[in-house]
Amino acid sequence: MPSKTTSRWKLFAPGILLAAIGVGAGDLLTSTLAGSEAGLGVIWAVVVGAFLKWVLGEGLTRWQLATGTTLLEGWNDKLGAGMRWVFFVYLALFSLVVGAALVSACGVAGAAVFPIGDLDTSRLVWGIIHSLIGLAMIWRGSFASFERIMSALVGLMFVTVVVTAVASGPDWGAVAMGFIPSMPSTGSNWVLAVLGGVGGTVTLLAYGYWIREQGRDSTADLANCRLDLALGNSLTGIFGIAVIIIGSQLKLENSGNALAIEMADQLAQVMGPAGKWIFLAGFWAAVFSSLLGVWQSIPYLFADFWFLTRGEKVPAVGLTNTRPYSFYLIAIALLPLLFLGNPVRQVQLVYGIFGAYFLPVLAGTLILLNSRSKWVGEGFQTHWSLNAVLVGAVVLFVYLGVAS
Repeated sequence: MPSKTTSRWKLFAPGILLAAIGVGAGDLLTSTLAGSEAGLGVIWAVVVGAFLKWVLGEGLTRWQLATGTTLLEGWNDKLGAGMRWVFFVYLALFSLVVGAALVSACGVAGAAVFPIGDLDTSRLVWGIIHSLIGLAMIWRGSFASFERIMSALVGLMFVTVVVTAVASGPDWGAVAMGFIPSMPSTGSNWVLAVLGGVGGTVTLLAYGYWIREQGRDSTADLANCRLDLALGNSLTGIFGIAVIIIGSQLKLENSGNALAIEMADQLAQVMGPAGKWIFLAGFWAAVFSSLLGVWQSIPYLFADFWFLTRGEKVPAVGLTNTRPYSFYLIAIALLPLLFLGNPVRQVQLVYGIFGAYFLPVLAGTLILLNSRSKWVGEGFQTHWSLNAVLVGAVVLFVYLGVAS
């Protein structure tokens, strides 16, 4: 019989995994750069992004538990095969963009901790090493081992980054003012990037596959999922705010391979030598956990698409043992290596903005799917208040997209 500790971990594990995958490269590099460029005025975007992520996660979970189908299956069955193909094109592009961002971020982390030759070479080598190690760990490991490794990395990154933010001695009055929505003088690009990083992207869909791995397959599990998602997104919000605070303390002139070193060295001036290594430990844990999470989760979506395209039933369990899953795992680990030469700042900004464009599409389709009782059943339609949030999200992202 499982212990109470094990039961609690099983309850919160998918939400913690979702936090890990969303606060790696998406938050730590992108939000640090945003804090440096735009200051504490973008904190409100972290709060909005984290809340929106809960609403979106609850909506896709409710659809899956009420219908017994993944959201991708719902798109295909209810909105037409064209939606499936549009998503596939986006997924392919997203995989290249996010893969390049993650590999680049891991390369930056490795170069900061243990440089190999010049910084450019070091970032390339460490980026390749992290990608291949991630490939091997997902290929050979079980879902249970994946959960354990990710939990350790999440604990390390969360504690070190929050400690770094508090110890950096920010102006807490200015931090409080950052919760009031405003547009920074640098423009809306970084707000959109923070919303895309914190609010989540295609990786939000991974949650549905993770709860299947745990055997959550009925509407009776919905309450647990809501609680699980609340914890995971609370961690996301706290982590994101901490990273914005860290970034606001830095005046970053480097936009390339020495970025992490510059960040760590500036923190060392404020916190002492220990601050540098505390930050670097959290930095590495954040970006590598995000890489592992993406390498493990995105192939689910391709495998789902593959079976739907062939007119076959999508396996409820064992999807990781299928050939489509293995094929895409190899592709996402290797193809982004071709883009390692691109500037770090540019890669992170494109990653955040590109991911943000998926959120209004997800919000709009959840409004359509979950508002019909004949599709989700009586009592599982989206409440008007949550629909209002989703409509507001669509309007916000359209506005920011136009303003960008």
